[in-house]
Amino acid sequence: MSKPQQPSIISDEKKKSSRTMAEAVVAQLVVTLGGALAKEAATYGAALLCKEAAALRGLFSKIRQSKVELESMQAYLQEAERFKDIDKTTAIFVGEIRGLAFRIEDVVDEFTYKLEDCKHGGFAGKMKKRLKHIKTWRHLAAKLQEIEGQLQDANRRKRDYAVTGISASFARSTNLGQALHFTRDEDLVGIEEHKERLIRWLTGGGDAQEQSFSKVTLVWGMPGIGKTTLVDHVYNTVKVDFDAAAWVTVSESYSFEDLLKKIAGQFGIVVDVANIEMRVLAKSIHNYLQGKRYILVLDDVWAERLWSEIRNVFPTSNCTGRFVITSRKQAVLTTREFSYAIHLEPLQEHHSWLLFCKGAFGDADDKECPLDLQELARKFIAKCQGLPIAITCIGRLLSRKLPTSAEWEDVYTGLDSQLAKDVIPDAHLILKVSLEDLPYDLKNCFLHCALSPEDYILKRRKTMRQWITAWFITGKEESKTLEEVAEGYLAELVNRSLLQVVQRNFAGRLKQCRMHDVIRLLALNKAKEECFGTVYNGSSGGTEAFCLVGARRISILGGNIEQLSLSGATQLRALHVFENYINVDFLKPILTTSNLLCILELQGTGIKMLPNEVFDLFNLRYLGLRDTEIESLPEALGRLQNLEILDAYDSNLTYLPKSVVKLQKLRYLYACTLDAFGVARVKVPSGMQHLAGLRPLHSIKATPEFLREVAALTELRTFGVCNVRSEHSADLTNAITRMSHLVHLEIVAAAENEVLQLEGLYLPPTIFWACFSREVRKNNDASTFLFLVTP
Repeated sequence: MSKPQQPSIISDEKKKSSRTMAEAVVAQLVVTLGGALAKEAATYGAALLCKEAAALRGLFSKIRQSKVELESMQAYLQEAERFKDIDKTTAIFVGEIRGLAFRIEDVVDEFTYKLEDCKHGGFAGKMKKRLKHIKTWRHLAAKLQEIEGQLQDANRRKRDYAVTGISASFARSTNLGQALHFTRDEDLVGIEEHKERLIRWLTGGGDAQEQSFSKVTLVWGMPGIGKTTLVDHVYNTVKVDFDAAAWVTVSESYSFEDLLKKIAGQFGIVVDVANIEMRVLAKSIHNYLQGKRYILVLDDVWAERLWSEIRNVFPTSNCTGRFVITSRKQAVLTTREFSYAIHLEPLQEHHSWLLFCKGAFGDADDKECPLDLQELARKFIAKCQGLPIAITCIGRLLSRKLPTSAEWEDVYTGLDSQLAKDVIPDAHLILKVSLEDLPYDLKNCFLHCALSPEDYILKRRKTMRQWITAWFITGKEESKTLEEVAEGYLAELVNRSLLQVVQRNFAGRLKQCRMHDVIRLLALNKAKEECFGTVYNGSSGGTEAFCLVGARRISILGGNIEQLSLSGATQLRALHVFENYINVDFLKPILTTSNLLCILELQGTGIKMLPNEVFDLFNLRYLGLRDTEIESLPEALGRLQNLEILDAYDSNLTYLPKSVVKLQKLRYLYACTLDAFGVARVKVPSGMQHLAGLRPLHSIKATPEFLREVAALTELRTFGVCNVRSEHSADLTNAITRMSHLVHLEIVAAAENEVLQLEGLYLPPTIFWACFSREVRKNNDASTFLFLVTP
């Protein structure tokens, strides 16, 4: 089986890379306005009422004027945003234009929805809606007129949209090309001696009695200095010498309970972590490690009390325990608590030079810096101050530039402008410039990732689909699907060292990644500055309401969300909840006032029922209910006509409402329930053939009617069906044969003795993995027997 190639960034990335955030907002809005204007002639033709036609004519006129005004700003914004950090007037203007563009976007989205809403229902219902919407058209036109006046005022304040001293011919070329893999071995510069010492401490030396003692090693230093990189190399080298090995990332906001659950899970201790008492869990860990030679890495420890809280969980006699703790603070352990310590300090100049050259000239055979660039290279290295993550980011940034003094001077000038503002010290300066060099679409995707909690594991598929539904990935390019383009962007963020690889699948494809916390902190500042989004963790203190002024996206990481419900949010486009328990009543005010919400992520929140306000979100495109306790969805689900992704995997759903077949824009449907036997089943209503755009559909209980209907779903990439009986064979064969894009297939027979007649089954050339199995139940137990796998 050949290794699948990572999708590359689109070929015209060079053109896009010069777009800044505000200009990107305006550019996308111009496209949206163009789409609205494309409906103008058809809308007039369908207007039966003179008043309706007049109102629509006025609204379209305002949309057209807004489009012209915004188009005239694009070229200016492309340059202005890059200099807003050294020109306060420019910064104010750029922020003002961004805010006005957001308001226009809200008007156009509401108009598009209301226009589509007029097409549904019977004749009397349609006429009633159209009469009602006449007032709406006039109201929206008045809104646009007001915004247009504000745009013109801004125009007068920045006459001719020109910035003194900015050359219109200024442009930068960059060639991203195929996404390159960045292995951690390349990071191991200047810390080889530390690696050898740490390996020796963990595995060698001493008599039998000394080897039986538990030892704690502390690796500490500033953020981005290479603590995790060093320990990761050592851990992967020595873990084969231990009976049990575990790596746990702790983070700043850890809880004792969650930490023990993570440790148990990483050691592979089989317990019911959801219901087990902490005393029992601690004893299970202790008993499991007794008599073993084991190693535990606790990465990114902040709390000074952590080790003293958990040290008694681990056995100290008749076993060999090795603990490695990484932290930004030396004080997390007292001198009596650790056996060895490594303090990672900034790289020396010659090591910084080596790491820089590997990043900037990694494609060159000799990885040497040309003589004419060495002076500039030393300037970049000096600004990085020996911080490996900063050196890596700058090196990668420069690797995408032409190796000329002019190109490098442009980048260095950007660094100086950040120093002039003096808002982000040391490495933050370097990292900020790397972020601002991102093409506008990649920047949106990156800032979206930053809204996740610290040390959060970003899964490839989920991340890509949220990008798509947020319209960060807006079209097919060079015959690529939206998913392929999104995967290319994810690979590029990894390639730029802005995301770190956590896991690849057996074929080498990126599966999970994370964001370094230093970069995340910087990205969060940028997201807030750009009104892109913000996070809420209840840390504001007191009863003061959390401020959401201007925020388009928010992530709830914890805390009392009652403050959040009083924030008066009215412009939210995405709401992500990462809290295990949440009172949905406190979400109702936000949902009510954010009727343009397009992403609602409630994964793992434990909610049992969705509030009615969810089904009034006409703009909703992503509804995340994975790992919740939702048992049923109401028929009101059918009102979410723009829904593209419904993810209710591993919830308590056993059936889908009849109205789900009305969701004709639905592309991804995950609705599986794992029962006591581990068998996933969910019933679907009749009419599934209407969901023609579906990509995945799996763990569906087979019925003759369903199998006949699913034959119409020719766009399916993943198809899984269970409880299949012999009488289903003909319909199943016919359905699968018509799925010409199928990549993954799973068929589970209803019983051990079930004979499926699949001799005529044709698998398309796109198939990557196929599984045919049968369910066996004995003594109240169930298992699945695989009898064919086709790579």
